[in-house]
Amino acid sequence: MARRPGIFPTFFLSGFECSTFLWGDGVRRNLVAETGHDRHAAEDYQILSSLGIAVAREGIPWPMVDQDGVYDFSSLDPFIDAMKASKITPIWDLCHYGYPDGLDPFSDAFVSRFAAYCRAAAEYVIAKVPGPHFFTPINEITFFSFCAGEWGWAAPYQCSRKDRDRLLLALCRAAIAGVKAIREVDPGARMVHIDPLVQVVAPRDRPDQIEAARRETEVDTFLAWDIISGREHPEFGGSPEILDIVGANNYSFGQMEYRESGPHAALPPGDDRIVPLCDLLTSVWERYRRPMIIGETSGLGLGRADWLRDVMGESLAAVRRGIDLQGICLFPAVDMPDWHTGEWVKNGICDVVDINGDLMRVPNPPYVDELRRWQKELNRVTELDEDPSSDPVELQDVIDAAHRLDLQPDKDWH
Repeated sequence: MARRPGIFPTFFLSGFECSTFLWGDGVRRNLVAETGHDRHAAEDYQILSSLGIAVAREGIPWPMVDQDGVYDFSSLDPFIDAMKASKITPIWDLCHYGYPDGLDPFSDAFVSRFAAYCRAAAEYVIAKVPGPHFFTPINEITFFSFCAGEWGWAAPYQCSRKDRDRLLLALCRAAIAGVKAIREVDPGARMVHIDPLVQVVAPRDRPDQIEAARRETEVDTFLAWDIISGREHPEFGGSPEILDIVGANNYSFGQMEYRESGPHAALPPGDDRIVPLCDLLTSVWERYRRPMIIGETSGLGLGRADWLRDVMGESLAAVRRGIDLQGICLFPAVDMPDWHTGEWVKNGICDVVDINGDLMRVPNPPYVDELRRWQKELNRVTELDEDPSSDPVELQDVIDAAHRLDLQPDKDWH
């Protein structure tokens, strides 16, 4: 019996890009189709199983399954069959930047319709997939509000700070209502609320922007989690139990130099204003004291193995400080196209190679080797057995490794 049993069956998690937004040209995108995950689901999950990963973030495409409140979830069946065959536990992502046509996200109807959809989705997957059950009601509320509320990249195509704030509040209201609806179906369902770790600094020659940068780092980064946990806007009905599990995403471009309009500029490697990931994770832990995962993380191209090495060092340094880190999600499992250019990002565990129109999966050897090294260090499985859920993660192994390796926070990432 585990001395400190974890929430998930494996410490390493993964997931698949599943955005369904209306993009700037008004065309509905479906990244599951663009990556070929819909056609390669069985192979994709078998790859994760062979890598000792038993948990994956998987999307339910709200705009496609909800037609004016009439639901058709049959498109999920091939994914559910593939998960069962490979012994994968899903974290169901119920809104990944996309919502049904004709629905105003600023309206009360958005909240009630999302709650009804969450209830129906939960009923469907819970009837088909054994527990425990995990859900992310709305992915990256903070980033969604910037992307669609201030930068105008996706619907509802708003372009002001005021509209960004309005969208964030609307999404938080819907997420809280969604959690409550899901727990009417399964009171024990666990929630993973995903948002980016962000650190913004003023340009060196713009001291007048220090306060704006500070606000984005210390207020805006946390506002969605604050609302869902009930710290802010308690009239929306948030609570620590609704926040449940905090999923903090970590990418290199999360540390930025402030810009007055448009996305901020990513700090380059070696910039002395970069803050160690350990410190960012600690700040989230000290604020909420809820179980945490790194909800997404990946390097790029030839840097993927080095990125994982850095993330693991920083994460274990944070574990030594006492944070309750339940897992690290290597996202995505399969490469994805850049939203703007369509070029392959090369950030997945597997690259995608187009061979005669078929998107073949090619694991990245250095990345896989680095994953294997850390599985060995943490005494983790490298391939799934017949019932991964029967034996949850022994978090004491992770804690022991953190103390044994004695890794120190380091902001000098490459």
